[in-house]
Amino acid sequence: MIILGLILLICGIIFGISILTTIGIILLIIGAVLWILGAAGRPVGGRSHYF
Repeated sequence: MIILGLILLICGIIFGISILTTIGIILLIIGAVLWILGAAGRPVGGRSHYF
């Protein structure tokens, strides 16, 4: 999710499409939160690991 967010963010900046930039930022934030929760040992969505 982090990689997809980064790709959308870069494409949005390069092509000047603001919706891609917004979606990319949102996906980066959600991916980072899930990564931190998974690294802290908390189950995410019923799974012990996010990856």
